[in-house]
Amino acid sequence: MFDVAIIGCGPVGAFAANLLGKSGLSVLVIEQEAHPYPLPRAVHLDHEMMRLFQSAGVIDRVASDMRDTEGHLHVGADHGVIRYMGTVGRARPFSWSNDYFFYQPELEDRLREALADYPNITVQLGIAFEGLEQDESGVTLRLSGGQAEQARYVIACDGSRSAVRKALDVRLDDLDFEEPWLVVDAEVDGPVRFPDLWGVPDAADLQKLSVMMCDPERPATIVPGRGNHRRWEFMLLPGEDDQAMMAPDAVAALVAPYLSGVPHKVVRAATYRFHGLIAERWRMGGVFLAGDAAHQTPPFFGQGMCHGLRDVANLAWKLEAVLKDHAPDALLDSYQPERDPHVRAVIAAAVGAGRYICMLDPQAAAERDAAMREAAKGAQHGTAADLIPAIAAGIIAGDTPGAGERFIQPRVGNRLLDDVTGGGWRLFTRTPIDRADVTVIDLARLDDQGAIAAWLADRNADAVLVRPDHYVFGTGKPSDLIARRAALIAGVPRQEIAA
Repeated sequence: MFDVAIIGCGPVGAFAANLLGKSGLSVLVIEQEAHPYPLPRAVHLDHEMMRLFQSAGVIDRVASDMRDTEGHLHVGADHGVIRYMGTVGRARPFSWSNDYFFYQPELEDRLREALADYPNITVQLGIAFEGLEQDESGVTLRLSGGQAEQARYVIACDGSRSAVRKALDVRLDDLDFEEPWLVVDAEVDGPVRFPDLWGVPDAADLQKLSVMMCDPERPATIVPGRGNHRRWEFMLLPGEDDQAMMAPDAVAALVAPYLSGVPHKVVRAATYRFHGLIAERWRMGGVFLAGDAAHQTPPFFGQGMCHGLRDVANLAWKLEAVLKDHAPDALLDSYQPERDPHVRAVIAAAVGAGRYICMLDPQAAAERDAAMREAAKGAQHGTAADLIPAIAAGIIAGDTPGAGERFIQPRVGNRLLDDVTGGGWRLFTRTPIDRADVTVIDLARLDDQGAIAAWLADRNADAVLVRPDHYVFGTGKPSDLIARRAALIAGVPRQEIAA
């Protein structure tokens, strides 16, 4: 019997396998396709994903394939800027850049290649999931060819059409957003051309920004990919036919304003329905939904795949604790209460952006532009990273300053903090204590402690306890934090902890 079986070996499933394999658990990966999908789908990730790749030990494999970019620009109907979420000149508290673009087939190749480093990971490609049964000992998977495998726990990373979700009869909560878009990927040998835009910040480089044209004549997005890869997303207008819009002549006409005179090759054109959907249940016994199997996000802030990687990072440390008998199975019940509100908040922001981006009425679009510009006056622009909320419930000391936030990752000398201190539970403190169940970092002995000391000072705290997924458990006195952590993981009710 395997400790964990993962259904699906896309980016989320392959990342989950790497993270769990590194922890020493026995992992089975089942993927019905023999080879990664050869065309790009997801294209964007953020600094938190780079940190997670760092945690999983795959950062050296993937970093060179990433294109460091400068954020997002939304342009109104009159070709003037209405929203800017740029990162030029902004602080990098996590050390990694806020935005990266990549080519999904390359990323999947790198993550799959890394699995070969672990003798405790078994990968079966070209094998389809057909059903499952559960009992007290675990989950039995029925697979194609009459094969059966057993695992204590299963993570379904099998995409938006998840066969596992359907087998478990889990319904989706529809957030009432569905719009048809044409996605065009191209190899472009030169800079993309833009119409005359006004109000673009002086520091902004249009070639390094995701530019959303909120034009009621045809909303569109222009995305910088890695290397010479570029993506366009064009909203289909009422009455337009999917097949007709994917025809080469129609695609050529749509990209022509941006590529006139620029050598290029269209490699894919496909229509999609951008959805806002969330599964009603993410855990059914020993089976967990993750990634697109659990939620589908409109792509307006590039967080779809990021959600899935956060899902499995949240699950991985909890599964390790349970399977190594450091915590009861009930710890896993915190998965959906932590992740569902988190995902829901970001999807709500993406749906909100989608509603104003997809506005087709010229008068309404003009009023939108004026209102958004007025609201932006005198306000410091945010970044896409600011959309990610803190964890509000679950394994956190929620009544302490900073609880649930993503903890910073400054450089310590010429190295990143996590590479210096290691992973797992970490206690950063000015008053060290002797503990075997967490890594205690004495700030007095840490070179370049300034950023962490400032973080603590801002929250008037002596110490911070950081979870294995880099979210803050809580701040306060070291002994109190350790006691609260132990009680919460053991399942002691909050009122008894307080008492």
